[in-house]
Amino acid sequence: MGSRRRLLIYLLINIFVSALAAGTVLFFYDRAHRAECDLVGSSAATILPGNEKVNVNIVGVIGVGTFPHERVLIQNNGTGELILTGWSLKDNNGLVYTFPQVTLYPGVKLQVHSTSGKDTPTELFWGRSSPVWTSGELAALYDTRNIVQAFYRIP
Repeated sequence: MGSRRRLLIYLLINIFVSALAAGTVLFFYDRAHRAECDLVGSSAATILPGNEKVNVNIVGVIGVGTFPHERVLIQNNGTGELILTGWSLKDNNGLVYTFPQVTLYPGVKLQVHSTSGKDTPTELFWGRSSPVWTSGELAALYDTRNIVQAFYRIP
């Protein structure tokens, strides 16, 4: 019975030391590489004044399946300007719209039309020849690092 107790104590000490060693390595690794992670987050997807979090929503998809009227509404709910250059809007079928050089100001709604047209600061045109969106589909907004920042399930 004494050898089993001693084995259990050694096993518990081994677990504790292993957890302590792994935690120490992760702590120092995080400290050494934190600056690199901050640089990745400061790409074109950042907000201009300050380092606020991105707060953007897909408000809705209007005119689903009605080609001349089909559009996606995107709104910046943050407090700073949001540079959408290089961001993308994707559907479930692999269709992708890549944003041109555009800045979305706080509280402003941007419309992405499925049809062709002339881009303005608040209206962009995908240039498709048929509808993009269907009921039940997921519209997703990705930043320049291909990380989803907003999504909307079409009713």
